[in-house]
Amino acid sequence: MGEMVDHVARHLTVSGQVQGVFFRASTRQRAKQRSVVGWAANRPDGTVEVWLEGAADDVRAVEDWIVGGGPPAARVAEVEGADVEPAGHHRFEIRSG
Repeated sequence: MGEMVDHVARHLTVSGQVQGVFFRASTRQRAKQRSVVGWAANRPDGTVEVWLEGAADDVRAVEDWIVGGGPPAARVAEVEGADVEPAGHHRFEIRSG
């Protein structure tokens, strides 16, 4: 494996109709396809919080999928994203709120 120079992390807050629509499971599946690790969690305010970590191109691809609407039943209204320091996650987890 090469250096982790392009290893990045993004912290997203996704609002809209994003709970109860398999959003977290679909995000995990999409992340795993791109070897992206992190987690997704439902928040009490109805948003979903997502942490994406991996190669820059792969993280961008998963974030673009979320921004583009995520799974079919979801209605993504807004995605707030911030660059964060990678935390060294080893897999993608679904967390409860």
